[in-house]
Amino acid sequence: MLASARRSYHIARVLIRYRLHEYLPDEGIFRWLRLAARLHPAYYRDAAEHATLGKRLRLALQDLGPIFVKLGQTLSTRPDLLSPDLLEELSKLQDQVPPFPGDEARRIIETALGEPLENHFADFDETALASASVAQVHTATLHSGENVIIKVLRPGVEKAVAADIALMYQLARLASCTGEGRRLRPVEVVREFENTMANELDLMFEAANASQLRANFTDSPLLYVPEIHWRYCRKNILTMERIYATNIADQEAIHAAHTNMKVLAERGVEIFFTQVFRDSFFHADMHPGNIFVDTTNPETPRYCAIDFGIMGSLTPEDQHYLAENFLAFFNRDYRRVAELHVESGWVPGDTRVTDFEAAIRKVSEPIFGKPIKEISFGTFLISLFQTARRFNMHIQPQLVLLQKTFFNVEGLGRRLYPELDLWTTAKPVLEAWMKTQIGPRAVIKQMRYHAHEYAKALPQLPLLASRVLQQQLDQPPSPRTRGASGNPRLIAGTLLLIAAVTLWLTAQPQGAAQHTVLSLMAATGLWQWLKKTSVN
Repeated sequence: MLASARRSYHIARVLIRYRLHEYLPDEGIFRWLRLAARLHPAYYRDAAEHATLGKRLRLALQDLGPIFVKLGQTLSTRPDLLSPDLLEELSKLQDQVPPFPGDEARRIIETALGEPLENHFADFDETALASASVAQVHTATLHSGENVIIKVLRPGVEKAVAADIALMYQLARLASCTGEGRRLRPVEVVREFENTMANELDLMFEAANASQLRANFTDSPLLYVPEIHWRYCRKNILTMERIYATNIADQEAIHAAHTNMKVLAERGVEIFFTQVFRDSFFHADMHPGNIFVDTTNPETPRYCAIDFGIMGSLTPEDQHYLAENFLAFFNRDYRRVAELHVESGWVPGDTRVTDFEAAIRKVSEPIFGKPIKEISFGTFLISLFQTARRFNMHIQPQLVLLQKTFFNVEGLGRRLYPELDLWTTAKPVLEAWMKTQIGPRAVIKQMRYHAHEYAKALPQLPLLASRVLQQQLDQPPSPRTRGASGNPRLIAGTLLLIAAVTLWLTAQPQGAAQHTVLSLMAATGLWQWLKKTSVN
């Protein structure tokens, strides 16, 4: 209780110092805090009072410590809650935390493995290679001679996170009692943050993400993902291959290697769209600290990624509609963009498509009047989501995470190569993906995927079809079904279906061609009948 009170006092002092108390609701306990602020010495300190709100918020979160820095990073993915200037400032938050002692890291590793460290590693460097709010990284060498890195959770971090999140919930519930607080949904934000932290505090979860991404890009010339050494992974330690590459932020070294910057920027965009549309599994924490470049072949540089605690994914429906949205937008078919939002359920079904189309055109048309190098598609996505919100669009978490990642990738690409033509790079990936989703190949792929379900259902079809046919023949005509009973297409289609299934059951190789033809004829006959009866 005493610790919680001290932490609450510290938070109030930081809010006052950075003049953030002025933005608290003028209701309940927050009104007393606003009134008492001028009596506190922190109010009179030089706290960049002339700085922007975004900068003051970022500085305050840094003062409050690592867990609040993580909260700020989570908020930077919520354009449905915060304005673009706040999002931009919060995206600058980086974990800069002093490392804990190396001998403590050694003790944690030995406890996790249940054996002395020397039994598994020929060498271990107690000086941390890097340190962040949740964990720090040490280098080591296996007895095989392979160099690895070991990521170790901070001692006591779970307890510190739990205490701060409990306090966040208390503050969020107080804020929810106000009108503005209800609009910002603070309890929902804290709950989302809690889920994010739960994943980051389990390094086995991160190891699984890394393995999946590595499998997706096996032998890829675009992206290299380090190998996970599962034998030395536990909930609080993660061991992976050590990579030797240049950090993407060190552009001086990248240029010194005579790297083809155009190819490097284009490959970054291609990697992003490949992860999103081909794999539906994308790295969602693409800040410079997590991205490296292998310049061994400077004309064809390859990216290397680390830190897989935050990954995103999309449903097939979201993938499809998002791809169509991109294609429709770049073809300036705003009507189709509006229709897709309604079809996907992103906006209510009673939305006036013409009004939504006009709003999208207002956002989009100014973009096409600019040179390609001046177009920010990340900014466009933010504007599109804000426009859609006026039409009661509920921003879905996976789309917000996607937009934030896209914004980071685009910004990175433009810094590497200012002339980057994002659309020319992305369009082939989108079109190739669409071809795999539409047409005969897509149908065959889906049939193969559901083959085991068909195998269970097919033996029952002759009996079911016979019953339906008998019901149709016995049933007296009614105004609704007049013309349906005795319909030649229905009868022929049903008989052909029974024949096709019978051939399938006999499994004679010479019946394969007849089976295929009869199945197609049966499907056509039944489809025509269903189509006709639904119209009637």
